[in-house]
Amino acid sequence: MTNKPNAVAPIPEEFSSYEAAAEFWDTHDTTDYLDDFETVELEAELQQRHFEVEIDQDIMEVLSQQAQKKGIAISQLVNDVLREKLEKAA
Repeated sequence: MTNKPNAVAPIPEEFSSYEAAAEFWDTHDTTDYLDDFETVELEAELQQRHFEVEIDQDIMEVLSQQAQKKGIAISQLVNDVLREKLEKAA
């Protein structure tokens, strides 16, 4: 038995949809196409920093409920609550 390398399907010139592109890359390995990719210059500016803080389960449940009632993200509610608390403490 001989070990022949598998033929690699070419990347389509254009995909008909995002779903078609996703389907292609779900079934193909990008490392088989390294010669087809090019390095591009990218400049990015960090807009926000995110921090991870442990929160007790019961507090998280209350935050989730209150955020849902107000129609805002939990992170926004946490920032609002902390700002208010810190302003009162100052």
